[in-house]
Amino acid sequence: MQPYEQRFPWNLDWNLLRTFTIVADQKGLTRAADYLGVTQPTISSALKRLEVTVGVSLVDRRPGNFALTESGQILYQECNAMFGAVSQIPGLLNKAQRHVSGHINIVMTSHVVSEHLDRVLYHFNSDNPDVTYSISIAESSEVLNRVRQNRATIGICLMRDSDPVLLAKPLYRERFALYCGPQHRLFGQSQIKLSELQGENSVSFQTEVESGPLFLLAQLRERALLNPDIKGISANLPEVRRMIVAGIGVGALPVHVANRDVEAGLLWPLPPYSALPVADIYFVKNPRRSMNPAESVLVSAIEDLIESTPIAERTYP
Repeated sequence: MQPYEQRFPWNLDWNLLRTFTIVADQKGLTRAADYLGVTQPTISSALKRLEVTVGVSLVDRRPGNFALTESGQILYQECNAMFGAVSQIPGLLNKAQRHVSGHINIVMTSHVVSEHLDRVLYHFNSDNPDVTYSISIAESSEVLNRVRQNRATIGICLMRDSDPVLLAKPLYRERFALYCGPQHRLFGQSQIKLSELQGENSVSFQTEVESGPLFLLAQLRERALLNPDIKGISANLPEVRRMIVAGIGVGALPVHVANRDVEAGLLWPLPPYSALPVADIYFVKNPRRSMNPAESVLVSAIEDLIESTPIAERTYP
């Protein structure tokens, strides 16, 4: 049952609660009458009507004594809570109409592709058209450094280990697969056997070579029996992609990022096709950073996304 479906709120004269609160505050009917500028019988009548409505005695009326009954104390506490909530309404309404502005500095690793993040940014920008942005690309370690040093509002990057200074939550999850370029001998072929990749040159990310967050790609290359000596490395996803397309070597890319190039005839998926390595892309913030209104609203929106959307829905197939 909803509160408005109950009889009591509709039968109650809410003005009686205001009168009762003043009686309790003033510690007497006569003082309450003087405070409100009415007669004492008016206050007494209002109090009786309230007691009839709630069905209990609220005030001990012995001569020369004023005290709230146990029920009166409970009602007085509830009245204070209600009046406190009502008193906040003007401020809440003003806050809702308050103009949000400010600058937001986002630093992220290369080629962050997340429809959920894009949707949050779209709605945030629509609601706050005067907010300005700067988005820069850096290696994951540098992303963490900038957020740690308060040089960025938020970071979006790979992480291998937790950082005691920062708060990090998985924003989305992506899978990596191996690809080759148009000039490769296996391009366009179907039913490629894993053994056909043995000894192939490969390219990869610097974070794999340095045992960073993408160390799992080393296991993928070993599984495919690729040449253990990496032919080319880069910290930037588009440059790893460039080396694959140029035929320098086969390499791993996020599946949902590479799909467009596969459809365009620039990349071709290679085995293994199942049990692909998974990497989490993290949303990172510095809890000690003092944020402007725009930063606070955006960070809250991203955190709401993470809390309200299961990780399975934020995992790319």
